[in-house]
Amino acid sequence: MMKVVIMAGGKGTRIASINSEVPKPMIEICGKPILEWQIENLKACGLTDITLVTGYLGHVIQEYFGDGSRWGVSIHYFVETAPLGTAGALLKMPELTDDFLLMCGDVILDVDFSRFISFHRAHHAWATLMSHPNSHPYDSSLLVTETLPPREDGGLPVDTHRVVRWINKEDERDCYRNLVNAGIEIISPALLQEVRSHYVPRHSETPDKIDLDRDVLKPYVSSGRIFSYCTPEYIKDMGTPDRYYEVEKDIRQGKVKARNLGHRQKAVFLDQDGTINQYVGFLTSAEQFELIPQVADAIRVINQSGYLAIVVTNQPVIARGECTWEGLQHIHQKMETELGRSGAYLDAIYVCPHHPDKGFVGERPAYKVVCNCRKPKSGLFLQAAADFNIDLSQSFMIGDSDNDIEAGRNAGLRNSIKVERNKSGELYNALSEIL
Repeated sequence: MMKVVIMAGGKGTRIASINSEVPKPMIEICGKPILEWQIENLKACGLTDITLVTGYLGHVIQEYFGDGSRWGVSIHYFVETAPLGTAGALLKMPELTDDFLLMCGDVILDVDFSRFISFHRAHHAWATLMSHPNSHPYDSSLLVTETLPPREDGGLPVDTHRVVRWINKEDERDCYRNLVNAGIEIISPALLQEVRSHYVPRHSETPDKIDLDRDVLKPYVSSGRIFSYCTPEYIKDMGTPDRYYEVEKDIRQGKVKARNLGHRQKAVFLDQDGTINQYVGFLTSAEQFELIPQVADAIRVINQSGYLAIVVTNQPVIARGECTWEGLQHIHQKMETELGRSGAYLDAIYVCPHHPDKGFVGERPAYKVVCNCRKPKSGLFLQAAADFNIDLSQSFMIGDSDNDIEAGRNAGLRNSIKVERNKSGELYNALSEIL
């Protein structure tokens, strides 16, 4: 059984207007402290060996939770007599001899941790970082993962999930994938040993105060042993009053629990060209990409509804040799960046690069095939359903062509809606019919 460490020493300065008399993890939401919501989620996943790292008003936490037996878990405490940063305590805990799950005590979440643990073990990682798209990527820490080029036989690019770049909040950024570090990690003691051996304090006056991101994780990206596990599950920190009230509403409406991937999900599948961005014929470069007016507002409605927002798109420009995989990736990064600036995000993008007709100058013969993923066939939908446990019979398709509508029927979706190509407000109006 994997140990869990929860950093529960936060004071909660930004959220003091909610309750300044208890430590941040003990602020109640819907009748229970944030920390209690976390412990119940862990217990449901069989994770019962928990250490709470406490500091400010730590006695309040100990008096409430005790040894954890009331919740069917075993709770131990590591008390910081002085602030050690987000990682200092980890280097002082000799009991961390196996891989362990690390969390912050100010996050409301409902996650299928078994999936996360299986992913970590399969990749033999020093650290696996839980990541997700969010509504404010422009001021969040972003992860960039390695993408291997496709095979010459017509395969798809492979995301290895290996983190190759870490973009801090203050770093300059242009177009990027909306892949935000969620602040939940599984860490190997091998990484801690590396840090003990090589750590040089950035602030000599406080050598024990260590930042997890800047001193432990980011410096070891170059090792190739840091991985990203992307999930659409509900993870939201409670750092401000606005976020507190937003999460409170989501709990009451059942959205938090419903997004756990142990439960069947519902999705709104979206075509890309002509539905999200202006149709220009064959889109071959990011410079041609332009969002249709009000599309970001519409996708934000999906994000707030509890449905997943998933793009399923035919991109024959790959088969035709008119756009490289790198070029298509740049187009999608621009799409995610522009949506993120308006507080909207996509949970996933699925692409068919094939085209059945041959005989064009510059074409890529390996992609000139009859496949199962090109709409109106259902392959992209079935792959998304397998990845995210989606109930297709409760999901919808919105697109601008008859192929999109037929694809939705072939996938067994509840309904499919055809919108007028490139028209402002069409996607928003379509959503009003189904959500």
